[in-house]
Amino acid sequence: MDSWYVAHTHPRGEHLALTNLRRQKFEAYLPQYLKRRRHARRTDWVMTPLFPRYLFVNMDVAQTRWRAINSTIGVHYLVCNGDLPTPIPPGIVEEIRAREDDKGVVLMDRGPLFKKGEVVQITTGALSDQVGLFDCATDDQRVVILLELLGRHVRVHVSAEAVRPFA
Repeated sequence: MDSWYVAHTHPRGEHLALTNLRRQKFEAYLPQYLKRRRHARRTDWVMTPLFPRYLFVNMDVAQTRWRAINSTIGVHYLVCNGDLPTPIPPGIVEEIRAREDDKGVVLMDRGPLFKKGEVVQITTGALSDQVGLFDCATDDQRVVILLELLGRHVRVHVSAEAVRPFA
């Protein structure tokens, strides 16, 4: 009976391991998501493994020569309990795949950052340490904060990462 198992890879060797496992006719799966990367005043989005240094392999341990996985280029070892590989509970890989979009990117459920009217503090930038009320999120990267300036509430757009709950 086929089950999903976990292979531990070498550092940043997930794609190499995935390629070599597929060459050996193993069904392998590497879930990835979009991660924001900042470098040299530029921000871009890159595909990154959801579980760094791990990928999934589907096989029937009784019928497959699974020990070959341990000597696959890019794979460090197959996660085992004793002498046999440890299967992951059924439905986990299927749940991850159900969250993928049409490009194979796992969509992360961000949920609401704060509730409207919640007191928040700006942590970076020119308005650092200012306290205001959360109004709304404009997209994944920006939020609107109501700050008390000159006796009235002023709407300020700031990075979502620059805001934290005020304690």
